[in-house]
Amino acid sequence: MDNGTRILVVDDEKVVRDGCRRVLTGKGYDVTCSENGQEALDLLEKTEMDVILLDLKMPIMSGEEVLERTRACCPDIPVIIITGHGTVDTAVECMKRGAYDFITKPFQIEQFLLTVGRAAEKRRLGREAQRLHEENIRNLYDLDLEKSRLKTIINCMANGVLVTNRNLEVVLHNPALMRLLEIAAPLENPVPLSKILDADAFAETLRTIQSGDSGEGGVFSQELNVGKKAVRAISAPALGRQGRIAGTVTVLEDITAFKQLDQMKSDFVNMVAHELRSPLVSIRQQNSVLLEGLAGPLQKKQEQFISRGMQKIDALLELINDLLDMAKIEAGKAVQHQVPTDVCEIISEMVAFIEPRAREQQVSLNYSCNNLKPIQADPKRIGELFNNLITNAINYSPNGGKVSITAEGRGEYMEIKVSDTGVGIPESELPKIFDKFYRVKSPKTRQVMGTGLGLSIAQGVVEAHRGTIDVESEVDKGTTFRILLPVVPEA
Repeated sequence: MDNGTRILVVDDEKVVRDGCRRVLTGKGYDVTCSENGQEALDLLEKTEMDVILLDLKMPIMSGEEVLERTRACCPDIPVIIITGHGTVDTAVECMKRGAYDFITKPFQIEQFLLTVGRAAEKRRLGREAQRLHEENIRNLYDLDLEKSRLKTIINCMANGVLVTNRNLEVVLHNPALMRLLEIAAPLENPVPLSKILDADAFAETLRTIQSGDSGEGGVFSQELNVGKKAVRAISAPALGRQGRIAGTVTVLEDITAFKQLDQMKSDFVNMVAHELRSPLVSIRQQNSVLLEGLAGPLQKKQEQFISRGMQKIDALLELINDLLDMAKIEAGKAVQHQVPTDVCEIISEMVAFIEPRAREQQVSLNYSCNNLKPIQADPKRIGELFNNLITNAINYSPNGGKVSITAEGRGEYMEIKVSDTGVGIPESELPKIFDKFYRVKSPKTRQVMGTGLGLSIAQGVVEAHRGTIDVESEVDKGTTFRILLPVVPEA
């Protein structure tokens, strides 16, 4: 047994010192003995002790003086007074001056060990309390330092920071938020969110986050109008103890300049596209007149040059039309007029229109419709959507390939799949295929001409109809585009 407790026995009687050493060492204590008070005090300056057993009647220095000096230099060490029957009153007086307890000679072994054990436990608990106290001081210092750092960081941020509690009260904010919201007067936290930001949709978003129904990650991004400013707000839950949601944290960024720049870009693209389309259409019409021989017969070489020019003009017109479509989608004007629409009829017409091209490329084309209900849609845009996807499927399918279109009712939604047995798309490319101007980089697709806008436009059309589009593909086996569109609810 080794409890590591160090005990100093101070007594001028050797028999008492030896008896204490024998009994206490047998219980695992580390025992040191001194025969007088001065020797004990010298030892305490060099060695740390846990418990002191102190005789009252000693030569050179009395026990009372040793106690007094021990209390001054080592106030945390329990001192047990060893006393005879004639000095019990003195021992009691010593306890009033700070001694832990006293034991009388001759010792009762059990009582002696019990008293020493209690003193040792008191010392152990005192040390543990001191350790926890010091650790708490360090933690408070670290916390205060971290709080100061966090405050400095938040106050230096260019974006506004807004932290709310579960009552939607703002409990932390920074100067950038004050500037963004054009608030001049100082805010005393907490303050109701509604007093500094009048945005019901934003408040509802924060409630959704706090309810825990915000899905995986729980991060929301939304645009707000604050006066004449456009602001992007990115909100997430603020977690408290045991990972529970204690409030929300929102970073607000002024995106007014970006919105204006984006609008200028869209206006520029619109202007250039319109200005280019008119002369190109005119040139194409004139070339068409030449090819038809209405301006006189052409030699074979001349006819080839004009035909190639017509192909280039058609490619430019396709790019211009795609740019105009993209500009409409970005402006939220992709869908102008929605009516109850029969999707199967549109698919049938589109397949009949594209089938000659499929035969020319030796690709079989088929479709099926099952259990369909009308959708609220712009028939022209839906037709362009299917034309885009089916044409792509044919272009990327080798000779002898197959393209199939299936449309099935799925309760409140309609599921449409456009599948091919073509070259497929590598997995690393799949997240990018709906990006503007992006085209899959593959030797097998170099011969396919295009603007790289088709799938981006298709996605914009689907989302404008409150639907979703995704893709599955495997290299050299084919690709499937899957569209979900809401059907017209039954009355």
